[in-house]
Amino acid sequence: MKFPVTATREHQGKILGIDCDQETLSLFDDKGQRLGILSWGTLIEHILSVDEDARFAHSRMHPRAPLAIKVHCITPEGKHFDSLTGGIGGGGLFIESSTPLPPGTELKVEFALPDRPGEKFGTRAKVAWTRSKPERYLLFPGMGIQFIDIDQNAQKRLIDLVDSLNRTRAIA
Repeated sequence: MKFPVTATREHQGKILGIDCDQETLSLFDDKGQRLGILSWGTLIEHILSVDEDARFAHSRMHPRAPLAIKVHCITPEGKHFDSLTGGIGGGGLFIESSTPLPPGTELKVEFALPDRPGEKFGTRAKVAWTRSKPERYLLFPGMGIQFIDIDQNAQKRLIDLVDSLNRTRAIA
């Protein structure tokens, strides 16, 4: 099946070709020359790994901001590991990990915020989603965790920090 691109101004005249038997999506120029091809698997992985903000926006109550802070995690089996965050928010964190825990796994998380590195916060959390492999060398594998039980002071500090980071980035 072929579909002309008509509404996307910068790509008008191009054609998307879908091959259901080969499970591929091809892009053709206006003369019929193939410009590129993607497997459905590659397209699906791209959608699932790149667009977490859009996929989970409906379930997030607090904005997020990219920030690397050190976190200490303890699994239900008592395994301890340290990692870095790739993003923070009042409702959870993204924890970089080459071996993310399965969604639904509960864990304890301890962290300090950059303005007071000596003040540790501890919370219970659960894994909400995972990214099992890097995406285009920009997004690390890891897991999005949702806080289950977080101290209100810690949550307020996180929200204030995210607001400040987002305001600063908007100005720059």
